Amino acid sequence: MSPTPHLNELGEFLKARRSELSPRAVGLADSGGQRRVAGLRREEVAQLASISTDYYTRVEQGRLPPSSPVLEAVAQALHLDDDQRRYVFGLAGKEAARPRRRARQKVQPQLRRVLDDLTSTPAVVMGRRMDVIAWNPLAAALVADFGAVPEKHRNYVRILFTDPTMRTLYADWKGVARTAVAQLRMEAAKYPDDPRLTALVGELCVQDEDFRQWWAAHHVATLGVGTKILHHPVAGELSLDWDTLTASTDPDQQLVVWTAEVGSSTHDGLRILASWAADRHRTPTGPTG
Repeated sequence: MSPTPHLNELGEFLKARRSELSPRAVGLADSGGQRRVAGLRREEVAQLASISTDYYTRVEQGRLPPSSPVLEAVAQALHLDDDQRRYVFGLAGKEAARPRRRARQKVQPQLRRVLDDLTSTPAVVMGRRMDVIAWNPLAAALVADFGAVPEKHRNYVRILFTDPTMRTLYADWKGVARTAVAQLRMEAAKYPDDPRLTALVGELCVQDEDFRQWWAAHHVATLGVGTKILHHPVAGELSLDWDTLTASTDPDQQLVVWTAEVGSSTHDGLRILASWAADRHRTPTGPTG
């Protein structure tokens, strides 16, 4: 069959990816001798994918559209990440199977730098399932001490429903919590087979009648913009606008920031809270010397 542009690009992409891998990186013995090509040989990729060298060669030459199982095996052999898998499946006109297990998210370095620079603006980074994967000190002072929450429980919705202080912190806790449930259901639509999300929903349905009713209502919402009024024990009443920025490097990471108009009482309250948080951070929490 004559090569098509998409199959040609698929072949070139696979060739480029195998050139980046060494035999040792994929668990193959390396003889240590001089290799005529950079990276893996075609026969080594075929071996790892449990297909014939001829079959793989024709795929890489753009002469054969691979089946989904073969493409999945090749993707695993070449250690392709999720974006790369979606790309090759798209070129082949196939639908990529959803990975059953996903690696634990780590905050993107760019977002980490933004958080570190936001000294007077509370901000967190939310990942899949609305997990809180990073925050700055002012967010911890405003909402909750996320660092004191075990990592596996560091989920915004879970904290809303299980931390009693949330019900007094938010002036309209029910409105905030109901919206969060709708946002979580949107996450469930994106990842219906996520076992951690399923476990979270099951736990909260058992523990909280409000959550159970709101989840059953099947309302959905996305993280966007809005205003929340907080009754903070240190900063007093705060009317904060919140906004959400999605990371282009990872659409599953969203930076949520709380801001207030300069000169407003809330803006002054945030300055007071930032000073309080800085003093608390500098104060020793235990004996020294």
